[in-house]
Amino acid sequence: MIEPGQQRMVVGVKRSAAALAALRWAAAEARLRRTTLHVVHTWEPAARPASYAIVGDRPANGQERHCAQDNLAAIMRAAFGAEPPAGVTVEVAEGMAERVLAHRSRDASLLVLGAAADAGMAGRPAGPVIRACMRSARCPLVIITAAVGAPPPVVSASVAVS
Repeated sequence: MIEPGQQRMVVGVKRSAAALAALRWAAAEARLRRTTLHVVHTWEPAARPASYAIVGDRPANGQERHCAQDNLAAIMRAAFGAEPPAGVTVEVAEGMAERVLAHRSRDASLLVLGAAADAGMAGRPAGPVIRACMRSARCPLVIITAAVGAPPPVVSASVAVS
């Protein structure tokens, strides 16, 4: 049973096989630790258009948020099916992933991220979000790898997470 005030684990997700592997690992680890799991999916608004850009050619802020919610719903379905496990909360956060995740790590007992299996090997560096979280996270960081070429979760636009 999860006790009130207990710290939670945070996992950052995106549409990748590595993020899906990290989410599944984090859910299992949270269950073992008897703690909550907070799933964070970030999105950044489209950059300000150039003065010569076609008016109305970029999606509205609400549409971008809705797309991010659809992506998170698809990731959750790919990891857990129709029903996520108890003790799992979700958040769609606007902003740079590295900043949002570093901020969420302040109140976390563990931050979990996914990386491609070949990241950090053969001269290929880890991605910018992982590098930033290695510098800025305020809790232990676990990086879960996934096989190269593993398929990302499929997105279906019919379900949204609120």
